[in-house]
Amino acid sequence: MKKVFILGSTGSIGVNTLNVLSKLKNDFRVTGLTVNSNIESLRGQVLEFEPEVVVIGDQNKFVEFKNSYKGKAELLSGEKGILEAAKNSDYDILVSSLVGFAGLAPTIEGIKRGKRIALANKETLVVAGEIINKLLKSHNSEIIPVDSEHSAIFQCLTGEKPSSILKLILTASGGPFHKKPLNEFKNITVADALAHPNWEMGSKITIDSATMMNKGLEVIEAHWLFNLDKSKIEVVIHPQSIIHSMVEFIDGSIKAQLGLPDMKLPIQYALTYPERFNLRFLSTDLRKIKELTFFEPDFNKFECLKLAYDVMEHGGTAPCVLNAANEIAVSKFLNGRIGFPDIPVIIKKSLDEVDNHNMPDLETIFDCDRRTREFAQNL
Repeated sequence: MKKVFILGSTGSIGVNTLNVLSKLKNDFRVTGLTVNSNIESLRGQVLEFEPEVVVIGDQNKFVEFKNSYKGKAELLSGEKGILEAAKNSDYDILVSSLVGFAGLAPTIEGIKRGKRIALANKETLVVAGEIINKLLKSHNSEIIPVDSEHSAIFQCLTGEKPSSILKLILTASGGPFHKKPLNEFKNITVADALAHPNWEMGSKITIDSATMMNKGLEVIEAHWLFNLDKSKIEVVIHPQSIIHSMVEFIDGSIKAQLGLPDMKLPIQYALTYPERFNLRFLSTDLRKIKELTFFEPDFNKFECLKLAYDVMEHGGTAPCVLNAANEIAVSKFLNGRIGFPDIPVIIKKSLDEVDNHNMPDLETIFDCDRRTREFAQNL
């Protein structure tokens, strides 16, 4: 029986992971859960899965939960508690689904212990891809991607030689605005941007999908996951979100992985790989799919996607600046402090002003993240 620790158990990926694990209780056991502040959802999860350790980021919510908890799990709090649990608790698979830069440090702890990382936190590879790949090799750890696009590519590449790859084709839904004229972007509200046509996700990643920054981060992640230059990683708009990504090979053939837009499938694959379990949450009936269409992304409308390609050219800490500035900009937009078109403006200004350091170590990356957030917050 494999033991699973979930970073971010009350978020979209965490909840879907527990839905999958609820049907695999003969093969998997949940040993650890972390949340930030959603202790109401946490109570039900703890009752059902009986983890050995529970970490609550928010100190006030930790005290509230601790005062009413009657179970046997070890209770920890804050960032230090998350790191302690990642370092010391008992697990075989770490599901890394914390939002943003916060997922980097605990994911590294799992890698250092030689664990399987079911990676849903793309920012880990975006800001520290070179360091992560070195750690994976030296600690005999592995990443199985949870993002639907990278899971699709991972599945398409199984059994293939790296030398046979011509290019990766990441599909993007285009979000809610791929048909909206650029001159109307200034009128986009938070509610508009949160109304994703296909996927149910957390607010931050939903806004990233609307700006297409999410796809930009996925391009950088794919670069590190599959060791390919950015010139071999393309993005196409595929509004139906049925083909999750494709690989074109040197002989002209293309492999694609298809399925309905449901995150439980790539989560299940990351947990059970190399096995496939017959859970079948949703069945894809090709007879009911009327069309599959594809379009070039508009880099003028979606500047965030272009910025992601640009920072791959610069390397160093530029991806860290991109990510940190984006997190601040998205937060400002969600809080009504800036407009939708201001998101890439804040990112560009941050990239211009925060120094880029080549071949950074982890200390430099954490310092860069801090300085970028301070700068972007003050814009």
